Amino acid sequence: MQSFPKLALGLWNGWIFLLLYVVVFGGVVKSFPKDVVARLYDTSNWTPTQRKLTRVGKALTLVVFLLQALTPLNATTGVFWVGSALFVLGLSGVVLALFNFRYTPAGEPATQGLYKLSRNPQWVMLVLMSLGACLAVGSWTVLGLMLLAVVCYHFRIMAEERACLAQYGEAYRAVMQRIPRYFLFF
Repeated sequence: MQSFPKLALGLWNGWIFLLLYVVVFGGVVKSFPKDVVARLYDTSNWTPTQRKLTRVGKALTLVVFLLQALTPLNATTGVFWVGSALFVLGLSGVVLALFNFRYTPAGEPATQGLYKLSRNPQWVMLVLMSLGACLAVGSWTVLGLMLLAVVCYHFRIMAEERACLAQYGEAYRAVMQRIPRYFLFF
C-alpha cells in the first residue's frame, strides 16, 4: 500500500473494477420493474441534512472512483488479490441483495435472503466491494476517502430506515428489533 497512488492512464488500472460494477449493477437494476427501482431510490422522507451528507458522500465517492480509475494495478501484491476477492464477494452480495429486495412484495419490508442478516445488505456489500477495490489499487488515500464517504452514507441509511418506518410501521419496527442495521451486532 502506498500513501497516494501514482496516477496514469492505462489498460490495467482500477477502472476495471468500476466497469465491472457499472455493468453488473446497471444490468441488474435495468432488468427490474420500474416500481421496484422507484422503491430503491425513494428519498421522500429525508431531512435536508441527510440530503446534504449524501451529496458529500457522492462527491467523495466520485473522487475515489477517479483515483481508482487512474491507478495502475499491481497483480504481484497480496493486497491486490485480497482486494479483488473482497470486490467479487461484495459485488456478488449486492446482486443477491438486489434480487432479495426485488422479490419482496411492495407492502412489506425485505426480510428474506441477506435481509435476514442485515437491514441494509446492499450497503454492507457495497462497502465490502468498495473496500476491495480500494485495497486492490493499493492506496491509503483512496481507502481513507472511501471510508469518509461511508460515514456520510450512514446518514443516508438512517434516512432510508426512517422512510421504511413511515411506510411499513410496526412491521419494520419488529425488523429493527431482530435484525442488525449492518451486520452481526452493528
